Amino acid sequence: MQIIDILWLPDIVEKLASKHGIESTEVEELFASRPQFRRIQRGKIHGEDMYSAMGRTGSCRYLIVYFIRKSNGMALVISARDMDSGERKQYGRK
Repeated sequence: MQIIDILWLPDIVEKLASKHGIESTEVEELFASRPQFRRIQRGKIHGEDMYSAMGRTGSCRYLIVYFIRKSNGMALVISARDMDSGERKQYGRK
């Protein structure tokens, strides 16, 4: 899957920083580092499904990002957080 660009909502950027300690630049690094994608659920709008992306940032932080892939190849970030131990194991096996 190729993500062309990332769409940011100001409320989401604020939530990621205050609640999860994640900066938008870290999410952008994750998308640039060829993450593992998984479809979470089918979207209500045709062609706009929800996905997760698992990967590492430039500072070796393991993150999971939840986003809606828009039909034009852009990602609308919904949430992001550090991977838990089970997710890190799953990420390491692939």
